Amino acid sequence: MEHGLVKQPQYGSMHLPNGTIELPVFMPDATLGVVRATDASDLRNSRIQALVMNTFHLMQRPGTSTIQALGGLHTMSGWTGPIITDSGGFQAYSLIQQNAKFGSLSSDGITFKPESSDRKFQLTPEKAIQLQMSYGSDIIMCLDYCTHVDAPAEIQEDAVKHTIAWARRSKKEFEHLLKQKKLAEDKRPLLFGVIQGGGSEELRKRCAEALLEIGFDGFGYGGWPLDKHGKLLTDIITYTRELIPAQYQMHALGVGHPNSIVELTRLGYGIFDCAMPTRDARHARLYTFSDAVSSFAPSEKWFSYSYLNDDKYIKNDRPVSTHCDCLCCSNYSAGYLHHLFKINDTLFFRLATIHNLRFMTMLTERLRELYYAQDR
Repeated sequence: MEHGLVKQPQYGSMHLPNGTIELPVFMPDATLGVVRATDASDLRNSRIQALVMNTFHLMQRPGTSTIQALGGLHTMSGWTGPIITDSGGFQAYSLIQQNAKFGSLSSDGITFKPESSDRKFQLTPEKAIQLQMSYGSDIIMCLDYCTHVDAPAEIQEDAVKHTIAWARRSKKEFEHLLKQKKLAEDKRPLLFGVIQGGGSEELRKRCAEALLEIGFDGFGYGGWPLDKHGKLLTDIITYTRELIPAQYQMHALGVGHPNSIVELTRLGYGIFDCAMPTRDARHARLYTFSDAVSSFAPSEKWFSYSYLNDDKYIKNDRPVSTHCDCLCCSNYSAGYLHHLFKINDTLFFRLATIHNLRFMTMLTERLRELYYAQDR
């Protein structure tokens, strides 16, 4: 199989320098090089296949020279599987949108100064590639100009124009570094372009066609994936997937709600990442499967939330879920977790995070089984 390509978007494999990912895959956000409250063995035991880390944050803390001194992201974090690094475009955009004094975007890239920092940082398309290559990433994302779906048309136009220009510069720098490092085809990272365009089909098409012409190993759906009411932008997300030939994998950037993963897997997206499952875990919101999960139909109530801070769990001697084989459910009762949460013990954060991560990997495992069965 050609490096990076998949047989079918929703049930293929991706062969990367640090391992093979079975699709669909959910990847927790290890933004600063760690999935909070867990270590690498916890992640492996939860059957996590890959992690997402963030260039915008890592270049500030612990800093690129420190990451290199510690042997790159894999050695530093103790994680031996694949790592995807986001370019940081979304985070820089969010910072600048929050307050223009924090930075600016131009044709050359993004300049920003976080509120807690005494120095300015510059993120150009070339630097984003250089940093991610130096970190030892398995999949590298091009710097893109992110927008909200409700942004004015002129901003969406600018975002697409800059995203295309930055993608072209990113590809050139990527090829230069591959040649310089003399990496074999099966040892090189993959490079993904990011499709912007807000809610405009015309702009999404313009961006997708330009990125296809430049040539990438895969693509990301760029921009905030929810509307102002928190609903998934299914129509434009579906349209964007249809613009890209099926042999190319697509990453639904920032999508991690269980229902959304089910829906977008059906639409042909194979890669998902989000901080929500681990953040929910730390706030005592745990995910559980219903007794019977058949087709993941929209009408089927196939999962629910357990709020472990609720007093109804004080004397509950059963596991959080009888359908889960994680460290938490195999060894501890919901009542004990409630106690740990109430006394604010760090063990709660670890066990709850492990549980939600195992829920997410069980979900993608079941989706793979479902689509394999349909394929046979």
